[in-house]
Amino acid sequence: MEQIYPRQQNKCKLVKVKPERVKLLLQYSKALNIVNHKGLTFENNLN
Repeated sequence: MEQIYPRQQNKCKLVKVKPERVKLLLQYSKALNIVNHKGLTFENNLN
């Protein structure tokens, strides 16, 4: 049964993110407004 499952491989790499990118994503998420009305979804950018 040991041969059925592959060995765990460490192929995952951690990526370093620049503070500017994090700031951009946070500002975008704050500016995004999603409204649901009668089964319709409206996405508004408040900038």
